[in-house]
Amino acid sequence: MKINRAFIKGTNWALAGLISMLGFSGCEGLKEYGAPTVDYTVKGTVVNKADGKPIEGIRVGYDGLPGPYLMYGTVPTPYTPKASVTTDAKGEFTLTENTSPVSGQTVSVYVDDIDGEKNGLFQSDVLQVDFSNAQQTKKSDNWYEGEFTVTVNVELNEFKDQ
Repeated sequence: MKINRAFIKGTNWALAGLISMLGFSGCEGLKEYGAPTVDYTVKGTVVNKADGKPIEGIRVGYDGLPGPYLMYGTVPTPYTPKASVTTDAKGEFTLTENTSPVSGQTVSVYVDDIDGEKNGLFQSDVLQVDFSNAQQTKKSDNWYEGEFTVTVNVELNEFKDQ
């Protein structure tokens, strides 16, 4: 029994020394699983179409972006949460999502009034944001293709009393 235990301890020490000499370490922070990723950022202002005043409390979010690491032959789950933000008092927003690169470079972005009558009632809208001429705001690194930013100004129509 003592011989087996000593043999195992010696083998463990030898393997640990060999691994440390070869420089093996843990896989920390790399997201390289065979699929590149990219950050898509849409920023801008939401205003009332009638008077041009900024609107607070409008939700802006991605619709239809694939999740990160979309692999060939897999079906994305419909329950994957999509990125969304709410406009501030100046009507401004910045929406970013890290995902797989989108073919065609056009992404759907929804705009919804979620605060009820607090700032008026506004009609929802879906924007088609074209990233083919987007400004690259972060450089690529390994499988990360960088961040691409588009600035849009959104005008919403207010519901009128009839």
